[in-house]
Amino acid sequence: MNESVLIVGAGPGLGTSLARLCASKEMKVVLASRNIKKLNDLKKEINADTYSCDSSDIKSISNLFKETDKSIGTPNLVIYNASSRPKKASVVDLDPMETQKVINTTCFGAFLVAQEATKRMVERKSGSIFFTGATASVKGFANSSAFAMGKFGLRGLTQSLARELHPKGIHVVHFVIDGAINKEPYGEYQTMHPDEIAKTYLQFYQQDKSAWSWEVELRTSMEKF
Repeated sequence: MNESVLIVGAGPGLGTSLARLCASKEMKVVLASRNIKKLNDLKKEINADTYSCDSSDIKSISNLFKETDKSIGTPNLVIYNASSRPKKASVVDLDPMETQKVINTTCFGAFLVAQEATKRMVERKSGSIFFTGATASVKGFANSSAFAMGKFGLRGLTQSLARELHPKGIHVVHFVIDGAINKEPYGEYQTMHPDEIAKTYLQFYQQDKSAWSWEVELRTSMEKF
């Protein structure tokens, strides 16, 4: 069977670009999302499998991997692309329940997916687990504490897993997407083309064990940092 990729949090933008690029390399693509109806056209285009999944729910993630066990076995690559962010607000105005949902999706869900993927990859002694981060992974902005908590946690999870799993043959990488993603520039800002970002994911997937990276930052040439 060809190599396979499971993309959790698939959707328009980067998720679609990753799916198309992997399919072009003859990888079997599996897409998971809360709303799989939005993936119908992409599913037909690249002959992908789709599964409805709430990435923040323990049972939902467990069931997702049980289903992929039947269809593709252990994925060669798992990408966690799910994220959630509330509107910017002062810490005194944030809804605690909404904030918890943000953290559950952005960080706790990543842990759930990583745990299930690791159980399978350790037995095979190979695999890659990639996480999509953001500027907020390394820089907490005012009135954006909920998103920063989720993304900082995601980065910490990735670093810890890389140190634990790299010696076991599992490549773990955190991608800091430092800027807005869009196929066309808008307003006065340059944006990051999702197809170009996807190429970097593939480059890291193809890294030789003798020179693995655990993190990379991507931004336009005009982005201040």
